This record gives sequence, C-alpha cells and structure tokens, in this order.
Amino acid sequence: MGVRLRRLREERGLTQAALARTLGISPSYLNQIEQNQRPLTVPVLLKLNGAFGLDVQLFSDAEEARLIADLRAALADQGAPAAMAELRELAANMPGVARTIVAMQARLRETSERADLLVGRLTEPQAAAPAAFEAVRDWFYDRRNHVPELETPAEAIGLALPPGRMAAGLIDRLAGRHGIRIALDGDSLRRFDAGARILHLAPHLNEGQQAFQIATQLAFLEQGETLARLSEGPGLAPDAQALLRIGLANYFAGALVLPYAAFLREAEATAYDIDLIARRFGVGFETTCHRLSTLQRPEARGVPFFFIRVDRAGNISKRQSATDFHFSRIGGTCPLWNVYEAFSRPGEITRQIAQMPDGRSYLWIARMVSHGQGGFGAPVKTFAVALGCDLAHADRLVYARGLDLKNPALATRIGPGCKVCERPACPQRAFPMVGRPLAVTATEARFAPYSGA
Repeated sequence: MGVRLRRLREERGLTQAALARTLGISPSYLNQIEQNQRPLTVPVLLKLNGAFGLDVQLFSDAEEARLIADLRAALADQGAPAAMAELRELAANMPGVARTIVAMQARLRETSERADLLVGRLTEPQAAAPAAFEAVRDWFYDRRNHVPELETPAEAIGLALPPGRMAAGLIDRLAGRHGIRIALDGDSLRRFDAGARILHLAPHLNEGQQAFQIATQLAFLEQGETLARLSEGPGLAPDAQALLRIGLANYFAGALVLPYAAFLREAEATAYDIDLIARRFGVGFETTCHRLSTLQRPEARGVPFFFIRVDRAGNISKRQSATDFHFSRIGGTCPLWNVYEAFSRPGEITRQIAQMPDGRSYLWIARMVSHGQGGFGAPVKTFAVALGCDLAHADRLVYARGLDLKNPALATRIGPGCKVCERPACPQRAFPMVGRPLAVTATEARFAPYSGA
C-alpha cells in the first residue's frame, strides 16, 4: 500500500510534510507507511477519502492480485516463469514496471497473431482482432465494470418507465424525440435505417429484448458524445475503440432496462435469486447475471461478481469482473470448473465452492442458456453462463444455502488454466505448465507421445 500512497502523493505534487499535515499524522509516520514499514490503517484511509474524495478500493489488494496473475501469465507465455515471491515483490513495489511487462507481452502476442495471419495468407476482412477484445475487457475491468457516466442518464430514463414493461415507453421516446419508428422485420436483432428513420428489430424478440435493443439505439442517439469521449482514450487501437463503443452502448441499455437503485434493491431483497430478479424486470438469465456484475457504485455497492459465458469448447465469448478473479489469457480454462458441468444439466443451476492456487476461495453458480428463434431445424446456440464471488460475500446469496462455507476441505481445487497453473498433481491436467521442466512422473507420463494414458 505504501507504493500506491507515494504514487498518489507524487501525482498531487505534495511533499511528505504537506500530506502528513492534511492527514493529521507525523511526517515520520507517513514515511514509514510509504516504505511499507507501517500498515495503512482504516482511520488514515478515511482521512484520505475525506481529503481527496478517493475510492478506498484504490488501496485494496485486489488490483495487486490481478497484476500478479497477469504478470505470471505474461512471463509464462515467454517460457520464463518466476517464483511467486518475486512476482509479489514486483507487483507491490514496482507496479508500473509490472504493467509495462504485461503490456509488452500483449503487444508481442498481437504482433505474432498478425504475422500468423500474413503467413497463412488469410486476406479476407477480419472481425476485430483478439487483442481488441482483450483491450475492451481490460477497459471495463480497470473501472470495476462500472461506468457512472452512462449509469446516471440511463437510470433517469429507466426509473420513469414501468419495470419489465419498458418497450412501449421507449418506442414513444424514439418517435417523439427522434422521429424514428419501429419495424418488426428482418433477420438481424437491430438495424437502423438512418435515411428512412426506421429501427428494424427481429420479430422473434420478446418485450424485454425489444426494450434492450431500443435502449441500445438510444445510447447512440442521445449519448453519442459520451460514447466517443470514453472510447477515444489513449492506448486503444481503432478496432478496439469501435468495439468499445458498442460495449458502452450495450452497457447503457442494461443500465436503462435495469435501473441501478431499483435493481440493487430487488437483488438484496431476494438474496440475489437470479430467476426472481429476471422475472421482476422481464429479462433473461444471462442479462440478469451480466447486470449483477456491474453493481459497484461507490455509495451503494452490490456483491462484487465475476461474470463469464463459454461454449462447449471452452471459448470465452463474454467475461466481466468487478474484482480480481483471474481469467487465463492463454491455454483455456480449468476443466474442473462447474461452468462446464452446466452443459450436462440443462435448466439446472449448478453450485461450486472453488479454490484457486493462491488459496482464495469462491462460490460459483452456472447454468446453460440457449439463443435462437426455435422451431424444428432452426440453429440454436448454447452457452454456459456463470456468476461467481469471493467466499467472503457468499452468505449474502440464496445459492449458499446448505453449503458449509467454512470448511476448506469441500472446495474444488481449480486453476486459471493448465498453462499457468502450478498444481502438478492435478488429475485433470491436460499438459504441463508453460516453462516448467517436464519430469517424467506418474502424473506427467501421460503427456508423452503414444503413452496410451
């Protein structure tokens, strides 16, 4: 914490003596905190908040834990894994250097992917590069999946409309303020014809889905300047900026259809029962889970959730996190994670207490969801949607009922993915950890060619 406090002081252009006077402590005491020789106590944190209006989560260890995980993955990707003690030292005392290493590895990975495309002569126009998706995910992660610039105007609109029945009101707003009418036709979910002033929506959408698509269009119409300002920040390539604008418009739509204060009240009142919340607001299971991962308004926080959506092959198509659970960037996810069990138990919510290699435990729930118009022979997409939180918050959830949260022996020992997981004796390991010498043991013999294991 001392490094962060020193960085804050230097950013504000303050001397140790000046900051000490502001906080009502002695310069020597402040110096000891900055040198990590004394703890950063709650009273000092509250004084920092009062003097500078800071979010005290700036001084939590969540950011450091995520930086350690990213740093470990970056070094492992280069075949140069480091000891955990070294990673902690670097992340704690030289976070700027650690972030630079992570960023350099991300640029190297993007360059390698582009080179592979050229070598393979894949000249067809590509969708946004994988690096663009990662950049957008990091953008939301750095803001704890909460964007107040869009929350406030979206909530103002949403609170004026009846929950679960917003489509009619949004259609009136679209027509009255923008001269745009709705047409239920076509195959795409949403298509705006600016010349004819018609918003085309897919006819199979239910009322809640229609409201979400209309709210997304309203984001482009009424929050265009805000979307542009937020997405044009430094460090984002043009394809990432375009992708971020879409993500922000969807965020606005979710915040409108599910207004923050009303949604949080319902979540707390139902002990975060997803089905009950979804029924109250007329939306689906996945939309509700996604919104639950955004409830991080400083003065009214919900449970800090992680949200993820995967397919049967383990491809992660959505992931959002309000805290520090580490999703591996290389080599896939852990097969022991209950998100994959959901595919074999359709319609059922599965529960799991999972422990990561660093000893931190989490409660995860998962369920299979389907997307498609239905009808015989019509294509249907299936995913598993999962929502997780630190075990410290689990007793606030209805899904913790009947589970012994205080018994660590019941936790399933999962990892961030085989390539960066240091559990050598895991029975489900697919291949060795990147950069680790391959010793032929009973556990690892099955990796040898033609082992028959």
